[in-house]
Amino acid sequence: MKNKHTLRLLPILFFLGFIHADAQKKYPELEILTSGTNTSIRGLSVVNDNVIWVSGSNGTVGRSNNGGKSWKWITVTGFEKSDFRDIEAFDASTAVIMSIAAPAYILKTTDGGSSWKVVFENKTKGMFLDAMEFWNDQSGIVVGDPVDGRFFMARTTDNGSTWQETPFDKRPLSDTGEGCFASSGTNIRSLNKQEAVFVSGGLRSRMYIPSRNKIIDLPFNKGKETAGANSISVFDYYKNNGGKRIVVTGGDFNNDSSVSANCFLSNDGGQTWKQPDEPPHGYRSCVEYLDKKEIIACGLNGVDYTLDNGKNWKWISKESFHVCRISKFGSAVYLAGRNGKIAKLLWEPK
Repeated sequence: MKNKHTLRLLPILFFLGFIHADAQKKYPELEILTSGTNTSIRGLSVVNDNVIWVSGSNGTVGRSNNGGKSWKWITVTGFEKSDFRDIEAFDASTAVIMSIAAPAYILKTTDGGSSWKVVFENKTKGMFLDAMEFWNDQSGIVVGDPVDGRFFMARTTDNGSTWQETPFDKRPLSDTGEGCFASSGTNIRSLNKQEAVFVSGGLRSRMYIPSRNKIIDLPFNKGKETAGANSISVFDYYKNNGGKRIVVTGGDFNNDSSVSANCFLSNDGGQTWKQPDEPPHGYRSCVEYLDKKEIIACGLNGVDYTLDNGKNWKWISKESFHVCRISKFGSAVYLAGRNGKIAKLLWEPK
């Protein structure tokens, strides 16, 4: 029989073991896979650990089928001057890309990018698409800047082959000087399997859940057109009671080193918000939950990583990136940015 002193020590040793294990966790490093292509990449879709698609300026789309070891670069015929700010890929053959404005287009390929079909077109003055999100391989949504005082929205239920615009009076009202930032294709995300949530910035920054007619103010600095929320990520951790962890990043892209009001965290679906104890080290255009505690964020002056659900962020790289995404069906994490630069996270250095 164990004595009473041994029994008292067991919980303490168990707890200390957890502390030691957490202390041993290492932050990842970045491996640059490719750069030098004449495009600024803001669209990134990682189907699995092998199939990756990117999209960017100058009508450019890129695809890798071997985890980023080699890339096929495509200039979409007839769209050589277009800026494809977002992409949603479903496999090695099928993808949808979004051209932001003048006019706004959505195109689809089913042959790996060899040919593209225009599946949505809108020439309305002021049209500017910001980002797309898909709940599954059939249903998705696209959000755009306000036109005549309301955010533009359209939906698809057939894998992006056709899109139906939300009736004007059903679109969310915007405030003066409020809009979305098409910085990484991540200002709109799935809240659950049926509805989406998106964030705005500019003179006012808010979180919208259109299906519930719900609008929540975000505590970003107000009054600057270049500041506010850029990206949102949702982690459905409390599945039994419906609670959700949400992280929102942004800041002022004209002051990319400022840590003022660049990240906010919620553990109750956006009802209340907290700032990190140690925030990301500058403006962050994209944020991505990797699991219930680990999150990555990137921006013009580098990449930050947190191991404690956003409370403390470590500056793991000063390389500039616009977007970071985790594999939909895997665990690989990729980043992309200017000059065709694409990188991968490595937890074990080569």
